[in-house]
Amino acid sequence: MNKDAADYLRALPPEQHEAVEVSGSDRAGLPWKSYVSLQYPEFDLCGDQLPDRAYDVVICEQVLEHVPDLTKAVANLRRLCRPGGRILVSTPFLVKIHGHPDDYWRLTSSGVRVLLEGAGLRIESIKTWGNRQCARRNLRKWAPYRPWHSLKNDPDVPMVVWAVARND
Repeated sequence: MNKDAADYLRALPPEQHEAVEVSGSDRAGLPWKSYVSLQYPEFDLCGDQLPDRAYDVVICEQVLEHVPDLTKAVANLRRLCRPGGRILVSTPFLVKIHGHPDDYWRLTSSGVRVLLEGAGLRIESIKTWGNRQCARRNLRKWAPYRPWHSLKNDPDVPMVVWAVARND
């Protein structure tokens, strides 16, 4: 997922786009035209206070499982996105519950599709990744990747779901 998302963002190309990342800064190192990170709790994705501007690219990775109101959160992602812009979201599926401040949801790829399309976004792509070995290891503790671990994808055992949608 991380490699796929990074490859997608690099191909845009980032230097021609203004980006905002919600509750993260993993993508700050790309050569964006401009970049802003909006951090919780100062910025609440379910709140009513949004920046007075919109962005070409909105990045929201591993956040949606933590918001109490998915519909409002995705509506706000759309409001942060300029017409014609893109929204990249990712969320865990078969990953142990983790707070910060709480953990509410797990979404399948179909659930992500319904959520994004329900907000008026057009799906560009939805992908999943996972396998049984990784699922078992992450149920015990956060397992770091090791080169000898299988990266083979089993679509029936998704660890994560990610999507890119357009604000058309």
